[in-house]
Amino acid sequence: MDASPIAESIEPEQQRAYSTPMEDASRAIKVLIIDDHPVVRLGLKTMLESEEQIVVTGAVGSAREGIAEVEKVRPDVVLMDLRMPEMEGVEAITELRRKDQNIRVLVLTNYEDDEYVLHAMQAGAMGYLLKNTPQEEIIRAVDMVNQNQRCVSPEVAKRLTEAVAREELTQRELEVLKLVADGLTNKEIAEHLFISAKTARNHVANCLLKLGADDRTEAVTTAVRRGLIRLSR
Repeated sequence: MDASPIAESIEPEQQRAYSTPMEDASRAIKVLIIDDHPVVRLGLKTMLESEEQIVVTGAVGSAREGIAEVEKVRPDVVLMDLRMPEMEGVEAITELRRKDQNIRVLVLTNYEDDEYVLHAMQAGAMGYLLKNTPQEEIIRAVDMVNQNQRCVSPEVAKRLTEAVAREELTQRELEVLKLVADGLTNKEIAEHLFISAKTARNHVANCLLKLGADDRTEAVTTAVRRGLIRLSR
């Protein structure tokens, strides 16, 4: 298996272990699948069970069923979608973590918006992959999460960074950023918000820092792209 960008390298001993049959089924990683699409559940089950080190203990179609199933089968890893009827994945992760802080959840979803990523990780997910992730990387991610290692793909990691930046911007900084987008200078921003020019300058500097921008134009462009602000017409 080629090295994956989402996983750390596996020691030769581990690689050899993967190539030999399991002597004891209890050593296999027990995985529970929670996804509301029957075809996806079947595909994941077939894919995972093709690996000797993995045993699928169940595949259910709703978060509520999944929570009940976790209590019955005590899986090592829960492979969960986010968008499901009645109860969504983030709520289910929160509930599972409330019942057992040691539960290991790996999110596998189509949704890569930064809010989804951030909320899932904040709820306690240990990994976040998109459903177009290659099979080898999903298998590797299951193994990593089973070993209490966090695992996110590069594109998801980027989304998470953006989401954290969004969370960190204060309401005042968002106000300042909007005025920057309107073309106001630091002095004009200060007058508009009834603050000192130095304070306005500091707010602008903080916005650039948190957005990873080199100048005001890049900060505005980044903020608009991430949905932090809207440009005035």
